[in-house]
Amino acid sequence: MFVLHSLPVAIFFCFITMLGWGSWANTQKLSGKDQWRFELYYWDYAVGVLLFGLIFAFTLGSIGAGGQSAVANFQQASYHAMYYALLSGLVFNVGNIMLVVGIDAAGMAVAFPLGVGLALVIGTVKSYSQTPKGDIPLLFGGVICILFAMVMSGLAHRKLPQSAGKKPLRGIIFSVLAGCIMGFFYPLLQRAISANFNNDPIQPGMLTPYVALVLFGVGVFASNFIVNAIFMRAGKLTYADYFRGTAKLHFIGILGGVIWMIALCFNVIASGVAGPAISYALGQGATLIAAIWGVLVWKELAAGPKGTGILTGLMFAGYATGLVLIGFATR
Repeated sequence: MFVLHSLPVAIFFCFITMLGWGSWANTQKLSGKDQWRFELYYWDYAVGVLLFGLIFAFTLGSIGAGGQSAVANFQQASYHAMYYALLSGLVFNVGNIMLVVGIDAAGMAVAFPLGVGLALVIGTVKSYSQTPKGDIPLLFGGVICILFAMVMSGLAHRKLPQSAGKKPLRGIIFSVLAGCIMGFFYPLLQRAISANFNNDPIQPGMLTPYVALVLFGVGVFASNFIVNAIFMRAGKLTYADYFRGTAKLHFIGILGGVIWMIALCFNVIASGVAGPAISYALGQGATLIAAIWGVLVWKELAAGPKGTGILTGLMFAGYATGLVLIGFATR
């Protein structure tokens, strides 16, 4: 399998994660919530996640002389490791579909800073407790800056007129719930992966990142039959509505899942060098990317009164400072 040993390359991989995690939600915006409801979009998104996990496992996960190939690793995997990989997919799916609801109701500029920002804080603290790697003052100083940015985002949203968002309170509530749940998926995924996955032999029974990500994708897709089915029932949608979608709409949703999964794959590979806490925290700089998309491209805060721009600027500054501190926390 492909292995990574260079810290600068690992940081670059985290930057790719940041771009991917911060940009995938544009596909939801492009699908148009009036013609293609988020519940229908999310089925294609889940397919994209699983599809690219399989592609990654049978390409980079199966070539090269380092570590184990995907098939060999799966054959020796323990039920314990597979359980955590599948569970991480389920936990992520519950949180992420709530984030999708938040984006649908409040927009990217608000849902991402609140939901993903909160997930960043929880996931970073939990990942560091499992694998303490990195400079503590810089790492958690960066987390504090991101918390500040989340507060500024919430204050900016409060200034928007009621007509600017369809259900702004609904968006905020679902975004916060999403962050509380999503913060735990990454530590669960790391519990399935061998601590020395770049070496051969790896820890007996444990998974390489490539196999763990396939099982993660299975967890996302399989749990969708319960999680998304609940939202479909509440929204009075049927599977017939899904199959009435155009090829373009299905492609957009699958593309969103593929973009997100590419980002996760690069992030997990980087974690073997940079450490899980730092790679996850840097990757979740996606909040800054998503906020830029929401503010500058989709103009989601343009309806705000005087003072909204200052709060938005403070939000960007908080995220940027936090990411710089986390980047310097590598050692």
